Amino acid sequence: MDVRLLFAILIISLVSFTYASDPSPLQDFCVAVKDDEAKVFVNGKICKDPNMVSANDFFFPGLNMPGNTSNPLGSKVTPVNVNQLPGLNTLGISLARIDFAPYGLNPPHTHPRGTENDIPLDL
Repeated sequence: MDVRLLFAILIISLVSFTYASDPSPLQDFCVAVKDDEAKVFVNGKICKDPNMVSANDFFFPGLNMPGNTSNPLGSKVTPVNVNQLPGLNTLGISLARIDFAPYGLNPPHTHPRGTENDIPLDL
């Protein structure tokens, strides 16, 4: 292969950019309101009034504490999604802390549509 072609491919790969998110979100943030009766959604749950948002809407206590693994599977899943942390609304983010006892198992499960909302929490 020609050295100039390899050099050109290297330069193009170094200067090209890839965007993996929506470049123009509808709003900066949309803190979720716990309202099961709400029928209006903006890419998630209904938004809280921005003047009523507090730092606690973006804080989840407990991820630093180990879960109780004294169950038949020897594991505990602590999910964090918009239901536990309202500030994640419309961001498409969720996470989970999984604690394992020695020889503990992570049971077979699925992630429908990429959400953590549907995993069983009573392990």
